Amino acid sequence: MRFTLKDYQEDAVRDVLGRLARGREDWRKQGAPSAFSLTATTGAGKTVMAAAVIEALFDGSPDHDFAADPGAVVLWFTDDPSLNEQTRFRLIEAADRLTHARLSVIDNSFNQEKLDPGKVYFLNAQKLGRNSLLVRGAPDKADGPQATMPAPDARAFTMWDTLANTIADENLTLYLILDEAHRGMKPPTQSARAERATIVQRLVNGAEGAPPVPIVWGISATVERFNEAMARAENRTTYPPVVVDPARVQESGLLKDDIRLDFPAESGKFDTVLLTRATRKARTSTGLWREYAEREGLPPESVVPLLVVQVPNTPSDDLLLTAFRTVQEAWPELVHDAMAHVFGEQSPIELGGFEVPHISPERVQESTHVRVLFAKDAISTGWDCPRAEVLVSFRPAQDETHITQLLGRMVRTPLARRIPGNDLLNSVDCVLPHFDRETAAKVAKALSGNRDRDDDGTGGGAGRRVLLAPVDMKINPAIPDAVWSAYDGLPSQTLPRKSARPVRRLGALAQALSYDGLRPDARKEAYDILFARLDGLLAQHKIQVAAASKGVLEVVGETIVAKVADGEIAEAGKFVELADERSVDADFRAAGSVFTKDLARKYADHLAAQDGDDDGLFDAHVKVAALAKVDGVADELDREADRLAETWFSTYRVEIKGLTDERRAVFDEIKGMAPTPRRIDLLRPRIRTEETEDAEGRRLDTRSLHLMSDDSGEFPIGSLNSWELDVLDKERGRPGFLGWYRNPSRPSEDAISVAYEDVQGNWRRMCPDFLFFHGDENNVRVSIVDPHGHYLGDALQKLRGLSDFAESYGESFHRIEAIARINESGLRVLDLKNAAVRAAIQTAASAESLFIGTHAEAY
Repeated sequence: MRFTLKDYQEDAVRDVLGRLARGREDWRKQGAPSAFSLTATTGAGKTVMAAAVIEALFDGSPDHDFAADPGAVVLWFTDDPSLNEQTRFRLIEAADRLTHARLSVIDNSFNQEKLDPGKVYFLNAQKLGRNSLLVRGAPDKADGPQATMPAPDARAFTMWDTLANTIADENLTLYLILDEAHRGMKPPTQSARAERATIVQRLVNGAEGAPPVPIVWGISATVERFNEAMARAENRTTYPPVVVDPARVQESGLLKDDIRLDFPAESGKFDTVLLTRATRKARTSTGLWREYAEREGLPPESVVPLLVVQVPNTPSDDLLLTAFRTVQEAWPELVHDAMAHVFGEQSPIELGGFEVPHISPERVQESTHVRVLFAKDAISTGWDCPRAEVLVSFRPAQDETHITQLLGRMVRTPLARRIPGNDLLNSVDCVLPHFDRETAAKVAKALSGNRDRDDDGTGGGAGRRVLLAPVDMKINPAIPDAVWSAYDGLPSQTLPRKSARPVRRLGALAQALSYDGLRPDARKEAYDILFARLDGLLAQHKIQVAAASKGVLEVVGETIVAKVADGEIAEAGKFVELADERSVDADFRAAGSVFTKDLARKYADHLAAQDGDDDGLFDAHVKVAALAKVDGVADELDREADRLAETWFSTYRVEIKGLTDERRAVFDEIKGMAPTPRRIDLLRPRIRTEETEDAEGRRLDTRSLHLMSDDSGEFPIGSLNSWELDVLDKERGRPGFLGWYRNPSRPSEDAISVAYEDVQGNWRRMCPDFLFFHGDENNVRVSIVDPHGHYLGDALQKLRGLSDFAESYGESFHRIEAIARINESGLRVLDLKNAAVRAAIQTAASAESLFIGTHAEAY
């Protein structure tokens, strides 16, 4: 893979591969077709995950302990040919082993007896339509024999023939990937032609002489229809769906954190006024991104913001001409080809001296000369444009769905990562001239994931904010430098990975240190140290390695004799044969799953060089394969890799913190490639955006001495409930109060994040509510105070995570306290720096029992 997968992507890939392996086994042993789905919110990187899965399917994956399927054939199916082409380029971009030769688009000239193994074929629904050249000659049983159309000259096989032959070949396994799997899955209705199964359902269930597809994998942001259709299919086994947690996607930094909605506060026609405002926002965004690129040493055109103007399905010439003129007046430096459209009518729009050309949706992202894009609906299925920063929609208020679907295509972060501490660059703007506060609130509800209907592609997810009256907070000049110095030294935690490999982590760290010039020979040093440890393990386990080597070099079997007359079976004895090179190679590849493929290969070369014999490499492969079979060796190697990685992280902590945001993010990602939480440093916020009005438009109350503030030195407190406000005011009233920090509610570089395991054993991160700073400039004491409802389902798990955090980092804080409101008793506090309290938390049956028990006291 060319991309490093995010933790949730790794987990999803592992789960998908497990279901594919199970499906392959069920098909080969029992002839049972199967199906399952992958669902992930818009922007989660479903194509990147699919690329990793397909690579493993074709070539195997030691990291996921997945053996390649030499007969694998992948058929990628959608109802949109442009989406297929876009997906093909994305797969090539993501996976270095998925070359052009392995990815083939099926066109009307396609004519093969069967599909080839090791290839991905792209097919769209129109190619299986009754009038398509690919299927002419196949009887259309849904319309009767008379509906059969003659096959084109020189066509030996219809597409249905090719599929049937592929499925019938015992050496091949056909995997069908349904992209946007919810399409074509509506249940049958009674309308005249709707009784006929949709093309996709005929493909899945079999038609025109082709049997059902063996393994079906549906991918979509919303797969309910697909799952229901698979459950209705006869004789098809359905496996549990693979579901990607939207909160983990949001936490990854791949999606924008905030959506800012602008709308008129009074009745009237404000189209040109608000379009001018949107254009001004796009110009401002251009300057901000250019400044960021300059500060970070990135190319000036790293992010070229795009303004998207959404119009009704049948816009009048007057509307379009007015929009063209308004944009030109508000952004006079735009060049002549800076505006384009993606309307279904693909001809240029010529009005009033303007000529606005058509552009294919998939080309918008790369065509950075286009700065303003005119669109109607959601442009196209699967379209996304990470550089789209501002949307203005002239849709009426009742067209809420069209707006949210298009905006959902604009939520990817332009650099595929969160910009540390800058809420402004982590947001997207939406200007709605035809909405008011009530109708805008409906859009906000849909975009934040708080809606009653199924996910419709809006990209809404847990952790995203939708802001109606945002204000950007800057560094509060009233906060002493000593407070910021104390803030800089505070710890946070990574999110652990289930499938963490210490050797792989060390390799990634060595490469990063070398790339940034911090330790130029880090890769060689890492291998030398691991080789030395493996040499020691070879000597330490000499007897076990010798026994295992014998097993690698010998193939033991049994011979049985069956009597022809009565079928009685008698055991005739065992036999031993010498293993051939292919057998040894299979054991050596298995060692790659233990040591990692790269280390196993390099260590074999190291041993062969020491041997100097003509058979040195073969003998080395035997030794490495044997060593991998010895119990405890893998654990010893992992401990050595982990020890060295932690040493290097500690040695270069300050230098890493001084790198650019992009490179620092790489090191944070590597640090998180561990099975347990690891410490990372906090970064200072630069711009903090907060809501300043409530749902009715009333100004929110504020408090002073927050580390980030508006121009008046104030910070809004509308997000706090009554007892969180009680805690804030009590802490502000303590002697020596210097400042406070409302910890962001989502894990980020400027938030203290605490890892914990949920009830299913999955790792999550929580963000304690408050940091308080007391003392004086010579002695700043920092406290974590976290009010949290004891009745919430995750209360006990979060308490345990915070307790473990206090165990590890308690010396960095004056107090670490958890607070809950108990009805008659008021606020009660648990002191997590107290060892007895921490011990009680680990054995408690509920969070409530802790707060009403003897380990808590009045706050």
